[in-house]
Amino acid sequence: MAIPTSRTKEPAEITINADLCNGCELCVTACSDYSLTIENDKAVKSNNPLFGCIGCGHCMAVCPTGAIEIHGRTISPDDLFDLPPKDSAANYNQTLSLLQRRRSIRKFKNKNIEPEIIEKILDAAKTAPMGLPPSDVSVLKLDSKEKTRAFAQDFCNYLESMKWFVSDWFIAIMRPFWGKANDEMFKGFIKPLFKTYTEGMQEGKNLVNYDAPLAMYFYGSPYTDPAIMAYVAAIMGSAGSV
Repeated sequence: MAIPTSRTKEPAEITINADLCNGCELCVTACSDYSLTIENDKAVKSNNPLFGCIGCGHCMAVCPTGAIEIHGRTISPDDLFDLPPKDSAANYNQTLSLLQRRRSIRKFKNKNIEPEIIEKILDAAKTAPMGLPPSDVSVLKLDSKEKTRAFAQDFCNYLESMKWFVSDWFIAIMRPFWGKANDEMFKGFIKPLFKTYTEGMQEGKNLVNYDAPLAMYFYGSPYTDPAIMAYVAAIMGSAGSV
């Protein structure tokens, strides 16, 4: 049975061109599902896969002759691309410098972000590793100050409707259930944050996202995948080359 995700519940289909296969076994070595084996010096589909092809594409990527194609689970041969030359990769010091120079920004210039730069950031985010393909992550793109302000306004309206969640009586009731640490967090952080965001918006101050010219909200998976993709996007947004 294929491993289900929010995008698919079916295994991917493995196609092998026996005429192109040279029996190198790289695909068999790369497949963690045991979906492939070697018979008569040719790669063939195994009769005993672990779950069924998850569509990671590793076998298709490592095949030196292009004998393997994967279709389904949102992957196809069209997703393959040539790796950049090794000498074009950033070295340790360059990568470390990029990470060290990155800063959190709350004061933005009054200018829009070019669509080409936004696409470059998203292209980089697509390279983020995932727990299980196909990726469950989606992205909401807010590409203007007006859109980020509208998002913040909607968020503050939602907080207004949820003020009971940080009321003294509710926090007192929940104290035995969520423990001392959460009680302190709600009293010392969550409750003041509700007040800061909502009252700030009433005064015309956007303290949620500071009217940023671009915001990307990665969501969809209950696991860590969206956070990893968001971090890759943040790093690329800090790169001077974009």
